[in-house]
Amino acid sequence: MWIFFTLGFAKPGKITGQEFQVKIVGTQLSHKSVCGLDLITHGLIEECNDADFVFFGSGPGTRILIEDKDYLSRFQLDPDKQIICSMCSGALIIAALGHLNGLSATTYPTAFEKLKSFGIEVIEDTHLVTHRNIGTAAGCLAAVDLISWAVEKMYDKKMSDDIIASVLPVGQGQVCIYP
Repeated sequence: MWIFFTLGFAKPGKITGQEFQVKIVGTQLSHKSVCGLDLITHGLIEECNDADFVFFGSGPGTRILIEDKDYLSRFQLDPDKQIICSMCSGALIIAALGHLNGLSATTYPTAFEKLKSFGIEVIEDTHLVTHRNIGTAAGCLAAVDLISWAVEKMYDKKMSDDIIASVLPVGQGQVCIYP
C-alpha cells in the first residue's frame, strides 16, 4: 500500500497487522518550507497516481500551483479507486483537478473565496466535509478527524480509533500502538 501523507499520524511500517508505506512527495527531490526548513521528499508527485491514499497539504504555494497547468497535468487521480483528502487550502488543488465538481467542500477561511471561484459550494461552518472517497478539512486540528475518516474508510473503525488514540493528549485515551 502506497500512501502520500504529509502529517505524522502514522509511521511507516506495520500497525495492528496492516502494512503500509507513508511517502512525502513533491515536484523535486527536496523543497524549502515557508519557514525555511529543507524537506527531503521520498519521490515525485507522479507516485500519487498509484497511491491508495493521497493527502494534499496547505500553504501559500497552493494558490500558485492551481494556476500551473504542467503541475496539475502530472496528476491522474481516480476518486473511485483512491481516497483523496486535503487540509486547508489543499482543497484548492483538488478543485483545480476537477475532483470537487458538483460537490461541497471546506477549507481554511482565507481560501473560501478562491474555492468558491471554482464553482464549489463552500461549507464555512464545519471542519470536515466528505463525499465518497474525497475529504476536505478546515484548520490544522481538523486533520485528526480527516485522518480518522480516511483510515476508517480504508481499513476499519478499530484501526482508525487505534491510530487516533496514539496521538491524543495524555489522559484523553493516549495509547502506544507501535511495537
